Amino acid sequence: MKNKKILVWFRNDLRLHDNEMLVEAIAKSDSILPVYFFDPRYFENTRFETAKTGVLRSMFLLESILSLRKAFQQLGGDILLVQGKPEDKIRELVTQFEIAEVYHHREVGPEETEISGHVEDLLWTLKINLKHFIGHTLYNKEDLPFPIKDIPDVFAQFKKKTERDAIVKSCFLAPEHIDFVVHTSWGELPSLKDLGFDLNTDTIAEQYAVGGEEAGLLHLKSLLAADADIYLKHSTKHTPEKPGFSSRLSAWLAFGCLSPRMVYWKVKEAEGIFGLNANFNQVLLGLLWRDYFRFMFKKHGIAFFQERDLEKDILDATEFVNPALEKWKTGQTENPIVDRYMYDLNTTGFIPHTGRLLVATYLVHVLKIHWTCGAAYFEEKLIDYAPASNWGNWASVAGIGKDDAKSKNTFDLSKQIKILDVAISDSPSFA
Repeated sequence: MKNKKILVWFRNDLRLHDNEMLVEAIAKSDSILPVYFFDPRYFENTRFETAKTGVLRSMFLLESILSLRKAFQQLGGDILLVQGKPEDKIRELVTQFEIAEVYHHREVGPEETEISGHVEDLLWTLKINLKHFIGHTLYNKEDLPFPIKDIPDVFAQFKKKTERDAIVKSCFLAPEHIDFVVHTSWGELPSLKDLGFDLNTDTIAEQYAVGGEEAGLLHLKSLLAADADIYLKHSTKHTPEKPGFSSRLSAWLAFGCLSPRMVYWKVKEAEGIFGLNANFNQVLLGLLWRDYFRFMFKKHGIAFFQERDLEKDILDATEFVNPALEKWKTGQTENPIVDRYMYDLNTTGFIPHTGRLLVATYLVHVLKIHWTCGAAYFEEKLIDYAPASNWGNWASVAGIGKDDAKSKNTFDLSKQIKILDVAISDSPSFA
């Protein structure tokens, strides 16, 4: 096709490095049109009386998109910013710019998958192909030692077989040259107010992280350099894990500002220089857990939640305002460790994995409140919210996930209850 143009639909993949979708679009077209849709559905309230996206995650999103915009501008182009639902706006775009194909990354959450379906149906009527890419995982599905339908439901088995028999591919290089579709009005980056936030009532504390690919790569470099420095101060290669260690990479991974493969290979590079490191191992384990939950959602969909009356339980849990739930949300439970973590969550948008397990245990097993209420609140507050990991972890705490309770990697209720009873004040370990 003469002058073939491809629309590149960015979602949670806000980076240039290791972006197969972008690399292939550049290779298969004469010019590309990068687009980001500010979908109003992600800024609405839920049935749980929570916001789909809180103010802190919205700030991180805007910073990440601005970072990508600047990267494209340095290459002589830009990214088109569109207000509205993709399925409502994309017809006009593909017609106006004579688009031949649309590329996007496939998601696994039911809501995200439904949006892709709407867009695909619309494009089908226009005889335009929506090409799917999978760039959110460490392992490509075709490189796994089993088809999706046969992926082990037990994390320990998934980890063992994957680490033994699968390969992590090398990263795609960031493009150095891009031909962009000619356009004169690329759209304005919305403000928090434009997205529906009342800055008089939405408290914004100091963020623990700044959004964007550049910030993510700098954080990764700093993290590995810090652990290398710790290594040099110890005589053994097997250095102990730092007390309170957290990689804090999760927000950049959630928005796709960092590729999990980039993180993996940078860690492996550091290991090759400095030797084994417990903190490095924790980073790699975190990447595996991300893959596990995404592949579980791909395999099972909503059936991942093994709860017979899930819809009824949600209706019962949201029928009235529960004072205990409100105290949990605001950190007023009178359990010191729970309240401290909830304060951190509300003011920074982040708590480490250990803290998430503890506050979830308290909500589900002490207060006896349905787990989906907590998962929905985390969806609003977490900067690093990712559907599969968030809802999968909450299901594990509630005991309804697919991971076998006999697995040594599964949620340990008795351990969490003991910690809550003691209400320790020591800093937790890796998230």
